[in-house]
This record gives sequence, C-alpha cells and structure tokens, in this order.
Amino acid sequence: MESLSFSLVQTSLLWEDKAANLRAIESQLDAVAVLGQVVVLPEMFSTGFSMRPEALAETMEGPTIRWMQDQARQRKIILTGSLMVKEGDAFFNRLLWVLPDGSLGKYDKRHRFAYAGEDQHYAAGNSRVMAAVGGWRIHLQICYDLRFPVWARQQVQHGKPEYDVLLYVANWPERRSHAWKTLLAARAIENQAYVIGVNRTGEDGNGIAHSGDSRVLDPLGNLLWTAESENGIHTETLTKTHLQRVREQFPFWKDGDSFTLHP
Repeated sequence: MESLSFSLVQTSLLWEDKAANLRAIESQLDAVAVLGQVVVLPEMFSTGFSMRPEALAETMEGPTIRWMQDQARQRKIILTGSLMVKEGDAFFNRLLWVLPDGSLGKYDKRHRFAYAGEDQHYAAGNSRVMAAVGGWRIHLQICYDLRFPVWARQQVQHGKPEYDVLLYVANWPERRSHAWKTLLAARAIENQAYVIGVNRTGEDGNGIAHSGDSRVLDPLGNLLWTAESENGIHTETLTKTHLQRVREQFPFWKDGDSFTLHP
C-alpha cells in the first residue's frame, strides 16, 4: 500500500465513567462521514488515567473490548487505544489493536509513570510490538514510553528500517506539553519515521488539565498537523513515497549502532 490513513480522536474523558466515554466516542465516530483505515483513541480512553484498576479493569472478554470489536467490525476500521486490563492477578495499561474481523493484537505499556503511582498498580510490559497493515509497520507505544528513546529506537532488519510509523496514545498533562511536543519531534527525526501522538483534552479526576496537542510529524520531524485544546477527529494520510525519499536522500539510519534490548 502506497498510503495509509489514520483518524486521530482527540477528546475529553469523563472520569472513571466507562459507559459515558464509550457513548461519547461512538457519537464522535458517527459524525465523521469517512474514517481513516486506522482510528486512534487516547490512553485509557474509557476511564481516564486512573490508579484504580482493582475497581475498573476488565478481562480480555470484558465489555469495553467487545465494544472495540463491534466498532471495528461495523465501521470496517482498525481501532486502537489503551485501557485497563486484568490478567491473572496483574493489571496492565494495555493498548489493543483491533482488526475489522474482531481479531486483536496487544501492547502492554513498558514504562509506568511512577510519578503518579502507576508502577504501584500496573505491571510492566516486556515486549515491543509492531503492527502490520498492507506493508506498513507501526510501532505501538503508550504515553510515558515517549521519554525513553531506546524503547523506540529504530533497528535495521533485512537491510531496512524495522518500522514506518511510531504511534503514541497518551494522557499527557498540559503543564508538560513542551516536553510532549519536543520529544515527538525528536523521535521522528532520530528514527526517520512518521510519528503520531494522540492525547486527550480536559481536566481529569485529580484536577490535572490536558491540552490535547495531538500531532502528526513526518520522517524529518516536520509538523504535518496538530490540534490544541479542541475536541474532534482529524484524518491524515501518510505516503510511502515521501518516507522512502527521505530515507534514500538522508540514509542516516544505516549508520546507527546495533543493539539488543533486555527488558
């Protein structure tokens, strides 16, 4: 596929109210005539960034995941976003990648935000995850992962970069928006990949404001699109031609250090 389109859902979230958040998101999706091939929701889109998984987490057979599967099937999209998931005795901040046939992939957040106590309530993931769509490779990440460049670092596999798009879903606070914007651009430049960051808006249950600032950057770090605090859905189409041109004209990726990750 020469092109791949992403619809970014920037929205406010009602604190710990799953049913209301799902209704609101569904209404937003209904209002868009044509959605992209991949629709991206923020981190913990059904609850906000809550530290109460004991009360709010679901299993992989839970209603929020069934809702995601229903939406993906009905709208013929790939739907992704993170939520609280219980597995055995552990809780995960898990990004789900739901295909139009209802099948799914998963990525568990590696870097837990200890500043807010996330490490006290959620287990850490131990694997990088790449999703594949029509010849595109998408590296899936969640919020605080953005601060740790090694976890996102492009590696060379079979003589070419291992991924094309680096995708972050987030509940990133307004007070640190400068870091959000700067690090997204840095990840694009250093990995010579498109970068997509989808963040929420509004105030959470702890009184923390979120300014949105969702954005799409090209492999040179150029800003293709951004939104500040307004809610809405934006569709951006990425092209392989531009990605390949950048990598051929500036083949910096060939000079990177090889390394092995030990989570």
